[in-house]
Amino acid sequence: MQIPLVMTIISPDRTGLVESIARTVAEHGGNWLESRMCRLGGEFAGILRIEIPVDKKSALLAALQKLQANGLQILVRDDASASAKASGKQTKLEIVGSDRPGIVREITAALARAGVNVEEFSSEVVSAPMSGETLFKAVARLQIPERCDLAALKKDLEKIAADLLVDVSFAELAG
Repeated sequence: MQIPLVMTIISPDRTGLVESIARTVAEHGGNWLESRMCRLGGEFAGILRIEIPVDKKSALLAALQKLQANGLQILVRDDASASAKASGKQTKLEIVGSDRPGIVREITAALARAGVNVEEFSSEVVSAPMSGETLFKAVARLQIPERCDLAALKKDLEKIAADLLVDVSFAELAG
Protein backbone atom coordinates (compact mmCIF):
# COMPACT_ATOMS: atom_id res chain seq x y z
CA MET A 1 0.00 0.00 0.00
CA GLN A 2 1.25 3.48 -0.91
CA ILE A 3 0.90 6.49 1.39
CA PRO A 4 1.21 10.12 0.31
CA LEU A 5 3.59 12.45 2.13
CA VAL A 6 4.26 16.17 1.84
CA MET A 7 7.80 17.40 2.47
CA THR A 8 9.11 20.91 2.91
CA ILE A 9 12.80 21.64 2.55
CA ILE A 10 14.97 24.69 3.06
CA SER A 11 18.71 25.00 2.79
CA PRO A 12 21.45 27.34 1.67
CA ASP A 13 21.44 26.85 -2.10
CA ARG A 14 23.99 24.52 -3.64
CA THR A 15 24.34 22.17 -6.57
CA GLY A 16 22.85 18.72 -6.07
CA LEU A 17 20.21 19.53 -3.43
CA VAL A 18 17.22 18.33 -5.43
CA GLU A 19 19.14 15.29 -6.67
CA SER A 20 19.98 14.23 -3.11
CA ILE A 21 16.33 14.34 -2.11
CA ALA A 22 15.15 12.64 -5.34
CA ARG A 23 17.74 9.89 -4.88
CA THR A 24 16.69 9.32 -1.26
CA VAL A 25 13.00 9.13 -2.21
CA ALA A 26 13.75 6.71 -5.09
CA GLU A 27 16.00 4.51 -2.94
CA HIS A 28 13.03 3.95 -0.64
CA GLY A 29 10.59 3.05 -3.42
CA GLY A 30 8.99 6.47 -3.48
CA ASN A 31 7.34 8.20 -6.40
CA TRP A 32 7.76 11.99 -6.83
CA LEU A 33 4.26 13.31 -7.62
CA GLU A 34 4.55 17.11 -7.67
CA SER A 35 6.71 19.91 -6.36
CA ARG A 36 7.32 23.65 -6.23
CA MET A 37 10.90 24.72 -5.60
CA CYS A 38 12.93 27.88 -6.01
CA ARG A 39 16.00 29.84 -4.98
CA LEU A 40 15.45 33.16 -3.24
CA GLY A 41 18.26 35.29 -1.82
CA GLY A 42 20.78 32.47 -1.65
CA GLU A 43 18.35 30.09 0.05
CA PHE A 44 16.65 27.15 -1.61
CA ALA A 45 13.12 26.23 -0.55
CA GLY A 46 10.69 23.66 -1.78
CA ILE A 47 7.59 21.69 -1.10
CA LEU A 48 6.94 18.32 -2.67
CA ARG A 49 4.42 15.53 -2.57
CA ILE A 50 5.48 11.91 -2.88
CA GLU A 51 4.01 8.44 -2.49
CA ILE A 52 5.95 5.74 -0.69
CA PRO A 53 5.22 2.16 0.38
CA VAL A 54 3.85 2.29 3.91
CA ASP A 55 6.51 -0.15 5.13
CA LYS A 56 9.31 2.15 3.86
CA LYS A 57 8.20 5.32 5.64
CA SER A 58 10.37 4.86 8.74
CA ALA A 59 13.47 4.10 6.69
CA LEU A 60 12.82 7.15 4.48
CA LEU A 61 12.46 9.40 7.52
CA ALA A 62 15.76 8.08 8.92
CA ALA A 63 17.51 8.69 5.59
CA LEU A 64 16.10 12.22 5.38
CA GLN A 65 17.35 12.83 8.95
CA LYS A 66 20.87 12.00 7.73
CA LEU A 67 20.53 14.60 4.93
CA GLN A 68 19.86 17.22 7.60
CA ALA A 69 23.47 16.82 8.71
CA ASN A 70 24.35 18.49 5.37
CA GLY A 71 22.44 21.66 6.29
CA LEU A 72 18.99 20.79 4.96
CA GLN A 73 15.94 21.41 7.08
CA ILE A 74 13.27 18.86 6.16
CA LEU A 75 9.75 18.54 7.51
CA VAL A 76 7.60 15.56 6.50
CA ARG A 77 3.85 15.33 7.06
CA ASP A 78 1.12 12.94 6.00
CA ASP A 79 -0.75 14.31 2.98
CA ALA A 80 -4.23 15.32 4.10
CA SER A 81 -5.37 16.43 0.62
CA ALA A 82 -7.66 13.45 0.13
CA SER A 83 -9.82 14.54 3.06
CA ALA A 84 -9.52 18.28 2.42
CA LYS A 85 -11.20 18.71 -0.97
CA ALA A 86 -12.29 22.33 -1.25
CA SER A 87 -15.47 23.41 -2.96
CA GLY A 88 -15.85 26.55 -4.97
CA LYS A 89 -13.98 27.84 -7.98
CA GLN A 90 -10.36 28.44 -8.87
CA THR A 91 -9.46 32.02 -9.77
CA LYS A 92 -6.26 33.69 -10.87
CA LEU A 93 -5.46 37.06 -9.30
CA GLU A 94 -2.84 39.36 -10.79
CA ILE A 95 -1.46 42.48 -9.12
CA VAL A 96 0.80 45.03 -10.81
CA GLY A 97 1.76 48.50 -9.63
CA SER A 98 4.28 50.78 -8.05
CA ASP A 99 6.13 48.97 -5.30
CA ARG A 100 5.47 50.05 -1.74
CA PRO A 101 5.19 48.36 1.65
CA GLY A 102 1.84 46.82 2.54
CA ILE A 103 0.58 45.55 -0.83
CA VAL A 104 0.63 41.86 0.11
CA ARG A 105 -0.71 42.57 3.60
CA GLU A 106 -3.69 44.60 2.34
CA ILE A 107 -4.65 42.27 -0.51
CA THR A 108 -4.35 39.08 1.56
CA ALA A 109 -6.31 40.65 4.43
CA ALA A 110 -9.21 41.28 2.04
CA LEU A 111 -9.00 37.72 0.75
CA ALA A 112 -8.97 36.29 4.28
CA ARG A 113 -12.00 38.41 5.29
CA ALA A 114 -13.88 36.91 2.34
CA GLY A 115 -12.88 33.35 3.29
CA VAL A 116 -10.72 32.95 0.16
CA ASN A 117 -7.83 30.48 0.32
CA VAL A 118 -4.54 31.48 -1.35
CA GLU A 119 -3.32 28.22 -2.87
CA GLU A 120 -0.30 29.60 -4.75
CA PHE A 121 1.37 32.98 -4.59
CA SER A 122 4.43 34.33 -6.34
CA SER A 123 5.72 37.88 -6.43
CA GLU A 124 8.66 39.93 -7.58
CA VAL A 125 9.88 43.49 -7.75
CA VAL A 126 11.16 44.55 -11.18
CA SER A 127 12.15 47.71 -13.04
CA ALA A 128 9.50 49.11 -15.38
CA PRO A 129 10.69 48.85 -19.00
CA MET A 130 10.41 52.54 -19.97
CA SER A 131 10.63 54.51 -16.72
CA GLY A 132 12.85 52.27 -14.60
CA GLU A 133 10.29 52.74 -11.80
CA THR A 134 10.15 49.87 -9.30
CA LEU A 135 7.11 47.69 -9.99
CA PHE A 136 5.54 45.07 -7.78
CA LYS A 137 4.08 42.07 -9.63
CA ALA A 138 2.21 39.16 -8.10
CA VAL A 139 0.17 36.22 -9.33
CA ALA A 140 -2.00 34.09 -7.07
CA ARG A 141 -4.19 31.04 -7.54
CA LEU A 142 -7.19 31.37 -5.26
CA GLN A 143 -9.90 28.97 -4.11
CA ILE A 144 -13.09 31.04 -3.92
CA PRO A 145 -15.65 29.33 -1.67
CA GLU A 146 -19.23 29.03 -2.90
CA ARG A 147 -20.45 31.22 -0.03
CA CYS A 148 -18.16 34.12 -1.05
CA ASP A 149 -19.82 37.28 -2.36
CA LEU A 150 -17.49 37.71 -5.34
CA ALA A 151 -18.91 41.12 -6.29
CA ALA A 152 -18.26 42.45 -2.77
CA LEU A 153 -14.73 40.96 -2.79
CA LYS A 154 -13.93 42.59 -6.13
CA LYS A 155 -15.25 45.93 -4.86
CA ASP A 156 -13.11 45.63 -1.71
CA LEU A 157 -10.02 44.75 -3.77
CA GLU A 158 -10.67 47.62 -6.22
CA LYS A 159 -10.79 50.09 -3.31
CA ILE A 160 -7.55 48.71 -1.89
CA ALA A 161 -5.95 48.76 -5.35
CA ALA A 162 -6.89 52.41 -5.81
CA ASP A 163 -5.41 53.30 -2.39
CA LEU A 164 -2.20 51.37 -3.14
CA LEU A 165 -1.92 52.52 -6.78
CA VAL A 166 -1.92 48.99 -8.18
CA ASP A 167 -4.02 47.16 -10.78
CA VAL A 168 -5.83 44.01 -9.68
CA SER A 169 -7.38 41.59 -12.15
CA PHE A 170 -9.31 38.32 -11.77
CA ALA A 171 -9.62 35.47 -14.23
CA GLU A 172 -11.66 32.36 -13.52
CA LEU A 173 -9.66 29.20 -14.13
CA ALA A 174 -11.12 26.24 -15.95
CA GLY A 175 -11.64 23.37 -13.70
